[in-house]
Amino acid sequence: MTARRLTDGLLLLAVFTVSFAKLRRGIGGLDVNVADVTAILFVLAFGWTRLRSGDWRFPRTVAILSAFFGAFLLVYLVGYFNLDTSQARNLFLKGLVVFAVHFAFVLAAVGYLARRTEGFYWRTLAWFVGGIAVNAAYGLLELLYTQATGNQLDSLFIAHLTGETRGIQLFGVASGTNIYRTNGLTLDPNHLGILLVVPLLVLLPLYVRLARGHRLRVPLALLLVFLALVELATLSRSALLGVVVGLVVLAVPYRRHILSARLLVPLGLLALILVVVVAQRTGFYRTIFNVRTSLGSHSARTHFDLYLLLSPVLRSHPLFGLGLNTFSEYYAFLTGKTNWGPHSYYISVLTETGLVGGALFLVYLAYLVDRLAALRRVGRALVRAGERAGERVRPLSWGLTAALAGTLAANAFYLTMQMPYFVAFAMLAFAAPLVFARRLALR
Repeated sequence: MTARRLTDGLLLLAVFTVSFAKLRRGIGGLDVNVADVTAILFVLAFGWTRLRSGDWRFPRTVAILSAFFGAFLLVYLVGYFNLDTSQARNLFLKGLVVFAVHFAFVLAAVGYLARRTEGFYWRTLAWFVGGIAVNAAYGLLELLYTQATGNQLDSLFIAHLTGETRGIQLFGVASGTNIYRTNGLTLDPNHLGILLVVPLLVLLPLYVRLARGHRLRVPLALLLVFLALVELATLSRSALLGVVVGLVVLAVPYRRHILSARLLVPLGLLALILVVVVAQRTGFYRTIFNVRTSLGSHSARTHFDLYLLLSPVLRSHPLFGLGLNTFSEYYAFLTGKTNWGPHSYYISVLTETGLVGGALFLVYLAYLVDRLAALRRVGRALVRAGERAGERVRPLSWGLTAALAGTLAANAFYLTMQMPYFVAFAMLAFAAPLVFARRLALR
């Protein structure tokens, strides 16, 4: 096996497994999951190929991302001096290791994809989406199995690999029947729901712009319907908020397609399946709908109340926060739990890294948005040049933009942007302009 084929395979395996959070083991006090292992292996393989060739040239995007890596690291290390317990220092170290692995993966993968073909980029995106689809399929199978038997599907498969059974989440009881929220291979149904926002919004514009008779039209339509069904099965309000925000973004460039048959057919199929399912037990599903749309429930109030925790932290540690990954340790007295997260990415950033960390995150986010804008410009230029690739690049740029907007909205009330799947998503967004701009340079 050549070094390139090995590196290709490790990158594809890494993006395929980024959402498999249940595949994890405790090693030396760290929760090591398969996504971290595959990412490290890819980074090592990438470094070895560059070392052998002696070629250390990188695109400007990688240089800028390296500067962000240094800036984030500096903020985190300054925040370390706010720690005053051994438990906080242990949590900080765990968070720092995860951050280093994730950012090293982004730097290596962007540098690698920048030199690979457009076909390999699409292949990488397909493996990324395919991994999430497998996660969703397991989630649906998990839901059906538990409803039919009352047992946990994880006990048959996952437990033998990891030694633990997370299982599906029991949400409550309605009309004498248990309500389950599927979490698939993630640790929480909201995690599964929010990560499904990405493939739904990335694939939708690509599907809409496929030529008539294209071999992928039917498979993509069916995949979108399937992912939407699993999205609904998570009962995640944050995820649905993200989908709605992303659809609003897509409605700007694709407003003429809203009433097209290409969209109405899969929507009709989705509606038909929902009608058939809901008709079996109307009262049961009405109860679920009423509970999940209520903003006065305990779970809804918890998400809003957590924002009240920002004020005392910003008064005591305004610039650099409590310290990376230490929210649960400092607020255990309030939450009563030692593993309670902030349930919002923005609360996490501001409480753990302060105003300086928050400002740095905004600059990083602005750069990501700028790269997506550059991808849209590349797509328009390809269309003007008569390149058929532009017909795919422009929808990709809008899909990635919508997915980013949806994820940002969903993370106002949940915490997924620090997970491996979003790292892979950001990597694909940073790499895309580099990959497709080469065609313009060749012209």
